[in-house]
Amino acid sequence: MSGRSRALVSLGVWYGAIALGYLFAQGILRFVNIFVSPVAGWLSRKQYGGLVPRTTSLPGFSLQDALPELVRFVLLLLVWCVLLRWLYFEPLKNETSEAMPSPEQAA
Repeated sequence: MSGRSRALVSLGVWYGAIALGYLFAQGILRFVNIFVSPVAGWLSRKQYGGLVPRTTSLPGFSLQDALPELVRFVLLLLVWCVLLRWLYFEPLKNETSEAMPSPEQAA
């Protein structure tokens, strides 16, 4: 392998590591937002409840506020796992049955 191609491979590993770190950090933020979003929605409904007519009841904590963040977290985790597997793990090698002699042939 020439020096230029080794440098490109090394550069690709660095970019892969940076991208995986960024995706991991985004995943942590999305995981935290799963729990923060319902609280933020409840606080905003409580604070601005006077602007809404009293015919509608204001719900407490709504899990619907957390669903978009949950979907984003799962998708980021899936992309992160796929990239980690693709960049840093060796592919499984398929061995054919021809390479291994059968017991009848060995005798």
